[in-house]
Formats: sequence, structure tokens, C-alpha cells
Amino acid sequence: MKVIGVVGLPASGKGEFSKIADGMGILVIVMGDMIRKAVKERGLDPTDANLGAIANKLRQERGMDAIAHLCVPEIQRQTAPLVLVDGIRGDAEVTLFRRVFPGFTLISIDSSFETRLARIKARGRSDDFESADELHRRDIREMGWGLQKAMQGADIHISNEKTLEDFSNEVHRILKMDRV
Repeated sequence: MKVIGVVGLPASGKGEFSKIADGMGILVIVMGDMIRKAVKERGLDPTDANLGAIANKLRQERGMDAIAHLCVPEIQRQTAPLVLVDGIRGDAEVTLFRRVFPGFTLISIDSSFETRLARIKARGRSDDFESADELHRRDIREMGWGLQKAMQGADIHISNEKTLEDFSNEVHRILKMDRV
């Protein structure tokens, strides 16, 4: 089984990348689902504050690769030839995935702050917000988990500043490459 991961700042296009991959028949494991499950088990609402607090707590208790450790057994249970891990947030997670899954490939998605803020305002998820200050705080929180190092160490980098059609075409091109 080949395992690939996608990394990027909030609203850069990780979810859209995963949606496109799913549409191509690629199995997708969402790291954020592990955090949402932990929030639900604690009887909390899935707000940005609660998701961030639980993600921080898991990392404090179990290490910076805690969420990746929760995903590994789920990935290993799969029989699909290709699995995409959506939502990598730090270099420690990348290190774990590279150790457990030889040939792991990391794809980084870049989008400007302004583009990401506009997407957040438009999408309406329960963990979303509408102010630039809140996005800035979330960026800082996630950078504290090693997000920037993970993005810099990616095997493939793509920009998501154009149309959804352009992004979709680029994702299809990348997912059809031999090295992915």
C-alpha cells in the first residue's frame, strides 16, 4: 500500500484536495476526524476552540505525533493500493508516517492569507470563524505544532490561488504521477 499525505495552512485546500482524490477512488483518512471524535467523546461542541484545545491536549499528553499515532492503525487496516492522509499538521507526524509507511509522499498546498480568509467566510463549517485575527491565531497555533516545517519538507508543492477547476486539474495531474 502506498500512503500519501497532504499538508497546508487552514483553508488552503486540503479538504478540496481530498474530495478530488476521493472522487478518483482514492481512500482518504482525515486526521481531523480523530480530533472531532475525541471532542465528541468528551461531550464538547465541535468549535474551533474545542478542537484546538483537544488537539493541544493530545499532543501535550502523547507527543507532537499523537494524532498521527491515532491514524496509523486505521491506515494499516485498509486494503486499498493508495491511501491519502488529509490534515497533517506537523513535522513529527510526517516523521512517523515516513517511518511506518516506506515511500510516504507529502504534498503541500499553499494559499495566501487573503484567499484562505475568504474561503473560511464562505464555507460555514462549525469550526470556522470570520475574522482575520482569528485566522492569524489559528495559523500561529498550528505553526506551533510544526506545520511550517512539514510544509517546507514536502515532496511536492502546489499553489491554490486560481480557480477550483485549475486546482482540480493540478490535483488530478499529481495523483496520476508515478512517484505518488
